[in-house]
Amino acid sequence: MKLRIVLADDHPFVLLGMRATFSADKSVEVVGEAVSAATLLKLLVTTPCDVLVTDFAMPEQGLQAEDGLRLIKRVRRDWPDLRIVVLTSMSNVAILRSILSAGAMSLLNKVEPMEELAAAVRAAGVGRRYLSTSIVAALAVAGAEHEGLGEGPHLSPREIEVVRMFASGLSITEIARSLERDVRTISRQKRDAMGKLGVHNDPCLFAFARAHGLT
Repeated sequence: MKLRIVLADDHPFVLLGMRATFSADKSVEVVGEAVSAATLLKLLVTTPCDVLVTDFAMPEQGLQAEDGLRLIKRVRRDWPDLRIVVLTSMSNVAILRSILSAGAMSLLNKVEPMEELAAAVRAAGVGRRYLSTSIVAALAVAGAEHEGLGEGPHLSPREIEVVRMFASGLSITEIARSLERDVRTISRQKRDAMGKLGVHNDPCLFAFARAHGLT
């Protein structure tokens, strides 16, 4: 029996590349494609499959948009037997750990060759985890154990509050004014949060906040 897979990515050329990768593999059948999280969820309702290959970031408008960790958790909740292979350009270890903890079976960086994607899908098909070369390297450099990953770093409620407000576009001064705290306190809480998360600049902090639904 062929392994049934669904492909999801908001970039048509990436979908084209994935489709071409699997077209010559007689053991695999692409049974559906989606270009957004919303269309993917609708597709999964009507299309039985064994493995989902999905981009991690497929931004959509609206507060109820589900991509990133929200999407992985939703798929894991509604289709618990579906094995999830995630493609991402993220390199932050906290985010990579969170993707795996949320329920992804396999994880690949988008810079990897398509041969690695095929290997990841075959591994997922038999229930084995697959981490691409660059993902393993990133976790190793950070001293992360890539077997049995935990939940990752935990922020305090005040740190989460500051990160959420900063990611929404407020400056440190505006956050301090809104929360009636000293600017130095807000700056320290932001800095402490970044240290716990292993992020070194504001763009990475924005990426983390978005991945965790804090924006």
